[in-house]
Amino acid sequence: MTAPQQVTVLGATGSIGLSTLDVIARHPLRYQVRYAVVPQSSAAQALQSTLQLAGLATRVLVGEAGLCEVAAHPEVDAVMAAIVGAAGLPPTLAAVQAGKKVLLANKEALVMSGALFMQAVRRSGAVLLPIDSEHNAIFQCLPGDYARGLAPVGVRRILLTASGGPFRQTPLEELQHVTPEQACAHPNWSMGRKISVDSASMMNKGLELIEACWLFAAKPSQVEVVIHPQSVIHSLVDYVDGSVLAQLGNPDMRTPISHALAWPERIDSGVAPLDLFAVARLDFQAPDEQRFPCLRLARQVAELGGTAPAGASAFRRSPPSLKTY
Repeated sequence: MTAPQQVTVLGATGSIGLSTLDVIARHPLRYQVRYAVVPQSSAAQALQSTLQLAGLATRVLVGEAGLCEVAAHPEVDAVMAAIVGAAGLPPTLAAVQAGKKVLLANKEALVMSGALFMQAVRRSGAVLLPIDSEHNAIFQCLPGDYARGLAPVGVRRILLTASGGPFRQTPLEELQHVTPEQACAHPNWSMGRKISVDSASMMNKGLELIEACWLFAAKPSQVEVVIHPQSVIHSLVDYVDGSVLAQLGNPDMRTPISHALAWPERIDSGVAPLDLFAVARLDFQAPDEQRFPCLRLARQVAELGGTAPAGASAFRRSPPSLKTY
């Protein structure tokens, strides 16, 4: 990269945050932490004392106010927004309002407040780069002026891939007996427990459909979910001339993270090259909405618009028992 960046990582201890730090550590300018944010004042005092004893100058901040401060700090160039859930919205919005380059891994920012969030992006001139592997793939396959809408730039539809999760082939009558441990055993990705359960029910993919509509100025009817068990093709863009562009890679979040950190350049992510001979085959199938009713629910709320997607996000935070799926 031509110049160093000052990066804020919101959610540094989660899977996306750790992958972000891994990518940064592979390059000459390693991270030197100036600020750390923790939830409670008592934890902040203990951490500050530990850091001082270690001879480190890191300043410890507290709570939502601390998150917003580091997200909008005038010296920060890029913000990785990787705090899960509604708690990630205020600092992510603060980064947008400050005109930062925002690496968006927090779905709720767009699902809960898509219209307001995108309005803030346009008003501030912030650069919004998607981190979800599917949305990052779409971003890489779309023309640069997609903000005008898909039809004006010759795009017919977006094909949003999904692995199908651990229950893709489980007989329907057995779904009432599955356990959280089984739901968290994703066949391709290493993720936190909450997002793994959402993936198993495909609620996560439904929220990604809503997110894609806001990110790419698309209508719900222009976004189609395709089950692709190998998770090698991360998404596709179908053009009106019959061309279909796809982004492929090993299922490793460091690829979209490094793409967004360096955009519009490219840097090494530490991800192994894709071996197509080892993959050998690529399979596709339509999702079964009887098996995955959450996907149908998400499409319905995307079509309703308004505050309906925020309700779907609340459902994701406190879902019914897996037995109801």
